[in-house]
Amino acid sequence: MVTFKTRLSKISKTNGKVVLANDYDTSTSNIEAKTIQNIKKLHPFLCGIKLNFHLLLPLGSKQISRINKTAHRYGLQTIADIKLNDIGNTNRVTSEHLWNLGFDAVIANPIMGLESLKNLVKSAHKNDRGVITLCHMSAPEAKLSYDMEVKMKKKQQLYQLFLDWAVDSKVDGIVVGATFPKIIEYCNKKAGKKLSIFSPGVGTQGGSAETVLSAGTDFLIVGRTILNDKNPTSIAKALHLETLK
Repeated sequence: MVTFKTRLSKISKTNGKVVLANDYDTSTSNIEAKTIQNIKKLHPFLCGIKLNFHLLLPLGSKQISRINKTAHRYGLQTIADIKLNDIGNTNRVTSEHLWNLGFDAVIANPIMGLESLKNLVKSAHKNDRGVITLCHMSAPEAKLSYDMEVKMKKKQQLYQLFLDWAVDSKVDGIVVGATFPKIIEYCNKKAGKKLSIFSPGVGTQGGSAETVLSAGTDFLIVGRTILNDKNPTSIAKALHLETLK
């Protein structure tokens, strides 16, 4: 079997490094059909697709499986963005369900603790799946928590601790918002090639693709900027080309 990181790296060499955040709100009907349509229409400009918790809840297991199978048919990797954060057994059972539904990776919250995170990563890697952890989110209010000073062995900000844990537990990637390019630069310098940086927040939230890619972002996570545009294919293509520079 081939690992998540290897699969993602392979498709990104031809398709670029844009992950579509296919995160429609509750007013959207026919979520499965629209998601599959997005994959078929935009796949040449994507390396993956991210499905958030609120999008998954209205769908049944057969619908989710069909979405993942469609994505895989076009070579895309699929990420379950559920911010997984619980005791070890719950994490294990949850991730097993996600793998059975066809997901390639899960986004988790490292607040669960280092040992629980290590166990989740080991379990995922045994199944050739990936774990991406939160480090610093893109919303402005993220500063209130991720910038907090904490003291373990030393005083540091919470996102710095989460980065240390990500490296120690050998996660596949971290989420750092495109609205905080200096933090992306910090994480890139400290972690190097040990993990990939995934950045949401380009466009609608004010983040610049060019800026964050220069700062060290490996993959752009883009949702509303593509989905809400009158010509989503054009936007996806432009971002795709930006990541190939």
